[in-house]
Amino acid sequence: MTDLRPRPDALLLPNRRRFVQGLAVVGGLATTGLLGSARAAASAPATVTGDRFDLTIGPQPINITGRPRIATAVNGSVPAPILRFREGDEVTINVTNHLDEPTSIHWHGVKLPNPMDGVPGLTFKGVMPGETFTYRFPIIQSGTYWYHSHSGMQEQTGLYGPLIFEPRLKESYAFDRDYVVMLSDWTDEDPMTVVANLKQQGDYYNYGQRTLGTFVGDAKRMGLGPAIQDRLMWGNMRMSPTDIMDVTGSTYTFLVNGQPPAANWTGLFAKGERIRLRFINGSSMSTFDVRIPGLMMTVVQADGTDVEPIDIEEFRIGVAETYDVIVTPKDADAYTIFAQAQDRSGFARATLASREGLAAAVPPMDPRPMRSMTDMGMGSMNMEGMSDMDMSGSPSPPPPKPAAMPGMDMSRGNMPDMPGMSPTPPTSNGGMGGMDMSKGTEPMAAMPGMSMPGMTTTPDSVPVSNADGVDPMTLKDNPAVDNVATDTKNRLAEAGDGLDGNGRRVLTYADLGALAKSDNAAPTRAIEFHLTGNMERWMWGFDGKKFSQSGPIKVKLGERVRFTLINDTMMEHPIHLHGFLFQVENGKDNPPFKHTVNVKPGEKMSFVFTADTPGNWAFHCHLLYHMEMGMFRTVVVS
Repeated sequence: MTDLRPRPDALLLPNRRRFVQGLAVVGGLATTGLLGSARAAASAPATVTGDRFDLTIGPQPINITGRPRIATAVNGSVPAPILRFREGDEVTINVTNHLDEPTSIHWHGVKLPNPMDGVPGLTFKGVMPGETFTYRFPIIQSGTYWYHSHSGMQEQTGLYGPLIFEPRLKESYAFDRDYVVMLSDWTDEDPMTVVANLKQQGDYYNYGQRTLGTFVGDAKRMGLGPAIQDRLMWGNMRMSPTDIMDVTGSTYTFLVNGQPPAANWTGLFAKGERIRLRFINGSSMSTFDVRIPGLMMTVVQADGTDVEPIDIEEFRIGVAETYDVIVTPKDADAYTIFAQAQDRSGFARATLASREGLAAAVPPMDPRPMRSMTDMGMGSMNMEGMSDMDMSGSPSPPPPKPAAMPGMDMSRGNMPDMPGMSPTPPTSNGGMGGMDMSKGTEPMAAMPGMSMPGMTTTPDSVPVSNADGVDPMTLKDNPAVDNVATDTKNRLAEAGDGLDGNGRRVLTYADLGALAKSDNAAPTRAIEFHLTGNMERWMWGFDGKKFSQSGPIKVKLGERVRFTLINDTMMEHPIHLHGFLFQVENGKDNPPFKHTVNVKPGEKMSFVFTADTPGNWAFHCHLLYHMEMGMFRTVVVS
């Protein structure tokens, strides 16, 4: 494929970009007089408490990289203000839209009435320009959550913020200080330009491709024959083992509480204090590996729910996940909070210090991880002779479309594919003009549980159906699917590519156990989803279909349901179900409750939930651009 990216003299390579943004930007901004405005634009969000809030969404000048841009802010802040509610209260939040387009706020991980969930075209029409919408709902949980826009690309341009629910009862762990550490990613590019670049070349932002030099190294390590075979296999699959993240540090600056590495957000402590750090991944597309060199972390919450405390040195946090940890600084005056991007193309950085002005060393990034045949769902297959196979089973893709530029006329092939994304005005029934909402609100023609291709039975005798009644073996003929995993496995005990075997104690999903008594009632129904995509065409969906091609998943009110997720792609997918906390089936008697689960490549895993709240609930990949390109479904509970 022709490389359509700008040359390095037009777009800084990742190492140099990290140098400029992570080390030299402070001096440059000071010289130009922009340091004050950059710090002000990227300052940590303010905290607002109470049970009644007035939030205003509007454009806001911002300067993250030394280049002025316009962000989407809440009350003039990026990230949005920290909202602290109290369990048991009913809150009222008035959201006023000062943008020239519709907006919304989704309360991520929050159990609430369906009309308050904040998904345009699904639960309400959205907040129109110049209008105010009032959210009103009771707080029936405690913990660390977050909120963000569910309209277009506003989340990428700054509309996200922390959400803290204070418990009514005393917590089971003690701490002296409490800090939010919100991780995010920022690009100076128009998000629709990012989409257009990915549509024309799926690895557009991957500047870590293998070279002749890496081949020589592979040949020394593996032997010449295996190294050649490995290259041929990946080449025939039209894939690259270095495709770890779709959007990388070549365009992203990675932030902590809205601040780039050079700004160095700092939290203060006194030696011996127990500090609670509430980590939230509010990124659009970035997975982070987090550690604090010199400090052990005790994980006490995952996705807002208490877990049995576990001591670790590092954890991976997928997009939309949260982890609360407690640390106790004793021996040093400063510690670096280090969050390196999963593909090692950049990092976010902050500091815990005993007094202002102190900083600790920033560690070097780990080696760049590489995908393997296990990540392709082929872990135990015999690789002999596979270099001559067309692993995709798909016809050759068409030539890439020309890059679309700001102001472009987006064709339907490039248009976002989810509720609320129609460019035409909303209709009077709350749906979006030009979009057939019947696909998102009516029962499927064939209900799960009926006889259909690919149906199996689980060991506990629960009938399993594919969500669309699709025989998985037919997916290989689907142009939206470039790989069908043939040897998936449970990978919950693995930390993930780049972490397993690194010498540190790294958190896995298998480690997590709910602190509270778990509901271990057996599911009465199981539905299977294949997470599918085509990297070259840059298409994403469930079961080889994007949202506009799919019917809803209909579930009965009160039903206990198992969702099984099979990842046929080489990317991790953070899968989020609105409206419910589900239990990840990790083999424990007390499985953890979560709202988002990061599904590894080639993995088959499952979670169980009780459909106790009626309504139309979104179910999607939380990689923003994957969701916008169709990896989105509707779960109808009635």
